[in-house]
Amino acid sequence: MNFIEILVIAIIAAVFWFWLDTLKAREAGIRAARQACAEDGLQFLDESVVGRSLRPARDDAGQLRLRRVYSFEFSDTGDNRRSGSVTLLGGEVELLHLCPQHDVMPKAPEQYETFH
Repeated sequence: MNFIEILVIAIIAAVFWFWLDTLKAREAGIRAARQACAEDGLQFLDESVVGRSLRPARDDAGQLRLRRVYSFEFSDTGDNRRSGSVTLLGGEVELLHLCPQHDVMPKAPEQYETFH
């Protein structure tokens, strides 16, 4: 194999890894949004999140991770739509924002605390 073939294989592998990592992060965002809505008695609409931003950031240990921000919609009355967002650093939920009155900060994996 020459250098170009190795480079093409490496690029394909990197794109495949990024795609799988993005799917995993999106699923974590959906789980976090669904759980936070359920705990606050809200309806998680469309069962989906939409990617809004992607950028590199450092975690508490100083390691470079990808910070992804996803937005989603929920309803508090059943006949309206409100916007929320979930921010992930790597695969961990960093912040979950439901509306101006609710910010959810993770206490431990899969447990959230709501601030009013």
